[in-house]
Amino acid sequence: MSNPPIKFGTSGWRGLIARDFTFNNVRLIAQSTAEYLQSELENPKSSIYGFKPEVIVGYDTRFLGPEFAATVCEILEINGLTPLMCHRDTPTPVISFAIRTRKAIAGINLTASHNPPEYQGFKLSMENGAGAPADVTRRIEKRVAVLQKKKWQPEKVSSPGVYSCKTFDPKPRYLNRIRKLVDLKVIGKAQLKIGLEFMFGTGRGYLDELLRESGTEITSFHDYLNPGFEGHGPEPSAEGMEQVRRLILSRKAKLGLGLDGDADRFGIVDQDGTWLTPNQILPLTLYHLKKNRGWTGAAVRTVPTSHQIDAVAELLGVMVHETPVGFKHIGALMESEPIIVGGEESGGLSVKGHIPEKDGILACLLMAELVATEGKSLKKILTAIEKKTGPFYTDRLNIKVIPKQKDILLKRLAQGLDKIGSRSVEKFITTDGFKFLLPGEEWVAFRASGTEPVFRCYIEAKSESGLKRLKRASTKILSS
Repeated sequence: MSNPPIKFGTSGWRGLIARDFTFNNVRLIAQSTAEYLQSELENPKSSIYGFKPEVIVGYDTRFLGPEFAATVCEILEINGLTPLMCHRDTPTPVISFAIRTRKAIAGINLTASHNPPEYQGFKLSMENGAGAPADVTRRIEKRVAVLQKKKWQPEKVSSPGVYSCKTFDPKPRYLNRIRKLVDLKVIGKAQLKIGLEFMFGTGRGYLDELLRESGTEITSFHDYLNPGFEGHGPEPSAEGMEQVRRLILSRKAKLGLGLDGDADRFGIVDQDGTWLTPNQILPLTLYHLKKNRGWTGAAVRTVPTSHQIDAVAELLGVMVHETPVGFKHIGALMESEPIIVGGEESGGLSVKGHIPEKDGILACLLMAELVATEGKSLKKILTAIEKKTGPFYTDRLNIKVIPKQKDILLKRLAQGLDKIGSRSVEKFITTDGFKFLLPGEEWVAFRASGTEPVFRCYIEAKSESGLKRLKRASTKILSS
């Protein structure tokens, strides 16, 4: 039986450990990546032409992380590259920052981010620290297919866990950068008590260390290694941050901050125990950096992200850009023009002067700084903003369809719709999936899964009743 194709998603290749994510497949994708990088080093038109061939390699807290990373390092070295492995499990944003500061040609992180513990992943970042664009990953996928057809095997490799790669500590430089982006003194003076949820992930020793440095009293949960994540995906959702919520309701903390497995996504719980969505945190970040810090530039969000940031941007005189799903698209724009903040509804953001990659550590600290600066809860700040913009109600539906129906729906949606329920469509956007703008700042967007017979439906309305109506109408469209 031939190996299934290795395909990159929006954040790299992911698979089940021992079934898809095997040492043989890791060697295969590492070889294909090494060949791509070598070809770019020799190409006078390439952005890395003439660079030293250093590649940063990291891993998260999942099962066999160090062993998989060492396997990647060995294949890179066989191909004439210079791998440098992080000395411990490391957040994705830290690896991204290390690529830039060391002027490496790329970075590879063995991580499945917020996915359940049985998954592992291979994430490639370019020389600017941003995720690899589609044209790069397609070239690597094609090379993987060629090697699979040839039944390629490396001539001589070590057993897993035997190969030893040169290591380094990327933490000091990264912490110094965050100290310049965040006012730890302001956070400390506010004497906030903060609950932290680490989800057994890589963020421990980063977020907690900076808050302790500020003088903040913290209580940490799951700040130790457990590759099984207690059977759940390491995602700082409302459910994942329940212990922090209980801490806040017991009045032992006023703010809850959480990170996912590789610390690129964030979770925020306000002082009344409410988990705030990333759709709400993004406009709050723009509000803070523009109003309280006086930053200039534009904002950027993905297609299915709430337009609440657009409303705040209009109040502040800031332009907003819209990109396809995937932070690499946001990152590309952040590299080309001044962007105050860029983010997405799935829980990632970055800011001007930092990396073109999601950074949950930075996002958490900025929310602590906002609370400390204004002396109010995040909900109170948001409520004051919504008195000017009106409220925003969002939801996301995952609707299963039979495979044959999926193709029919794709063709139908591609032709556009005149109405969503009783609401007339004012504008049809096909930047990523199918987005329908409706009167009164409401909209619906449909995106088909690339791997499953599932449609993701994103909905935004200006009232709860309006949201319910649009949910019913959208479900009917996908069910008819």
